[in-house]
Amino acid sequence: MLNVKPYRDTLALPGLRPLLLVAILARVPVAATAVAMTLYVLDLGRGFFAAGLVGAAMTVGSALGAPLLGRLVDRRGLRPMLLLTTAVSALFWGTAPVLPYPVLLGAALVGGLLTLPVFSVVRQSIAALVPPTRRRQAYALDSMSVELSFMIGPAAAVALSTSVSPTLTLYAVGGGIVLAGLTLLVLNPPTRAQDEVTTPAQPLPRKEWLTPRLIGLLAGGAAGTLVIAGTEVAVVAVLRDAGQVEWTGVVLALWASYSLVGGFTYGTLSRPVPSLILALLLGMVTIPVGLGSGEWWLLALVLLPSGALTAPTIAATADAVSRLAPASVRGEAMGLHGSAMVVGVALGTPLAGAAIDASAPAWGFAATGLLGALIALAMLPAELRHRRSDDAQVNLTDTASPPHDPASTRASVQG
Repeated sequence: MLNVKPYRDTLALPGLRPLLLVAILARVPVAATAVAMTLYVLDLGRGFFAAGLVGAAMTVGSALGAPLLGRLVDRRGLRPMLLLTTAVSALFWGTAPVLPYPVLLGAALVGGLLTLPVFSVVRQSIAALVPPTRRRQAYALDSMSVELSFMIGPAAAVALSTSVSPTLTLYAVGGGIVLAGLTLLVLNPPTRAQDEVTTPAQPLPRKEWLTPRLIGLLAGGAAGTLVIAGTEVAVVAVLRDAGQVEWTGVVLALWASYSLVGGFTYGTLSRPVPSLILALLLGMVTIPVGLGSGEWWLLALVLLPSGALTAPTIAATADAVSRLAPASVRGEAMGLHGSAMVVGVALGTPLAGAAIDASAPAWGFAATGLLGALIALAMLPAELRHRRSDDAQVNLTDTASPPHDPASTRASVQG
């Protein structure tokens, strides 16, 4: 039986419950943006390529902007960044439906650059609110909330676009994002713990904290989202090829439910699993998923291992980055984490598509799973060496110092 006490203790921490609730509500419109914009551009008669260009512009902008916005938080605080991004979001989504397509394409890049970074803000605030010994559970809850948002947002965007209009859906998504920004402004979650408030406001030089170890962890996070994005594309392609496209929603919903269960289980483990090992396992179990491409129910069944590893991989990566980054640059570090997630998605989708076009739908799973596993495997040896060194340092400290709580010391050095 799963031990839920760690979750109860974590949720009892002041400020965490409202933050996670706001996170779910704020991420729903963000999760709907890609689908809403795609359906809108298609409604203009522009086709999938044109829709993909707008989506790519927003993705590139988001990947470039996240660390810059995080740096703004580190230097000026959360509220100035929220005011800026909420205002830009209101301008972009309020005018997007009336812009000519070429102007919309350029505006999408700027809108992505200054988009509301809900994911990074929430993860940075978790690091401030939750002590290291409870962060694994907190980030597991956060990853599960992401799954819920992506189960609701895209489906709601499709329903509203088909039943009312794509233009109204665009306004609704924009309104939801602006409301999310205003809600975060009112909530104003902390970005540093109370004992970190005295940290110098001037961020450290990047060369002092953007270490090869941190870059390796970011690469592992990108490998995880690469596999996840490729899996989503391959599921659609496999079911379409089998003439069972009507079951796509069911299979994707089951896949997301596996992730929820996996995320919950990950938070109850007595010892954390390194994020790069989780990313490696995620890639490996995704490679053979195409063997279940004959029937929708078989595909849903063989997706269970990869689904169960999805939320834990994202949670472990966020946890590791939050521990390695000094408090004075945590906003930029979590912004880089968000960028890594976006880059993984941007690579995984076309890679799966290319593999499918060149061979068969089932190869979409194999190609993205293999590449994700290889990236994680390449980063893993160095990370394991660092972890052994950390453990040796903790053991040496334990034998040379008076008795104290070893769990708190170990948690402070684990990545």
